[in-house]
Amino acid sequence: MAIAKAERLMNLALCLLGTRRPLSKRELRESIEAYLEAGSDDSFNRMFERDKDDLRELGLVIETVENLDGEIGYLARRDSNRLPPITLDAEEAAALGLAAKVWQQARLAGAASGALQKLRAAGLPEDVDPYEAHGALEPRIPVHEAAFEPLMLACRDRRPVVFDYRKASAAHPEPRHVEPWALECWRGHWYLAGFDRDRGAERVFRLSRITGRVRSRGTGFTAPVPDVVTVRETVASWAGEIADRSALIRLRSGAGYPLRAKAVKVRELGDGWDELEIPYGHGLDAWLVEFGPDVVVLEPAELRADVADRLRAVAKG
Repeated sequence: MAIAKAERLMNLALCLLGTRRPLSKRELRESIEAYLEAGSDDSFNRMFERDKDDLRELGLVIETVENLDGEIGYLARRDSNRLPPITLDAEEAAALGLAAKVWQQARLAGAASGALQKLRAAGLPEDVDPYEAHGALEPRIPVHEAAFEPLMLACRDRRPVVFDYRKASAAHPEPRHVEPWALECWRGHWYLAGFDRDRGAERVFRLSRITGRVRSRGTGFTAPVPDVVTVRETVASWAGEIADRSALIRLRSGAGYPLRAKAVKVRELGDGWDELEIPYGHGLDAWLVEFGPDVVVLEPAELRADVADRLRAVAKG
């Protein structure tokens, strides 16, 4: 039914934009198949008035004109419904090109490419290439997780979802009932921020740990959705970007260069080991596990215990 209405609105808009003179209701009814199929004049009139109001709400400027015989006609002048020309400088075009690359490995790649082609046709400077690499390193944001697209649509449509999620410290996944807010990318990994109904609080989920299919569950959110800035701060905190403490670790010499780059202090211990003081925030335990036997946590004790739990979970498979 929604598709039929969209097609009817499109046909009406094309008729009103394509005419050089006002068209009466009778002429419009004879030109659009859906109106011909209306059961009665009253049904057609109600359908036409709703469609006309819908098009106006969408921004189409429809004029009502009365001719010399007193008959009412309708048209949408092209000069009244023409968008202003699009002008982009080199920096804006480069930003659009970079944004399009976010989708290059997802199913939206075709849509992103088509949008840039339309911008080129609409006046994007010929000497600007949005896809041009501006250096030896080309930024890419891969989207490998199958959960990305259904979660993106759920965030857009404000639809609660259910999925199985395996914590890094757990051997088996558990079902999670979530009201999704937004997707954010940190350190090349995608995260979902949302309201966890089972725990009654906000949570952040790494997409690579979602197993199985993402399923929709009902409509409507039970918790307010925070603004975009707050969501990004939440993801940054859970992804380990915000640190309010320090941790002391022992790191094998010649290893763990990302940890060394963040270190506040470094002290050589000898025997192939160094001692590092690094910022400690949520998610540090998951990051340290990635370095395997090259890292030993000295303090605090809670971080040491978290890393040990994660290593045990990895050993169990």
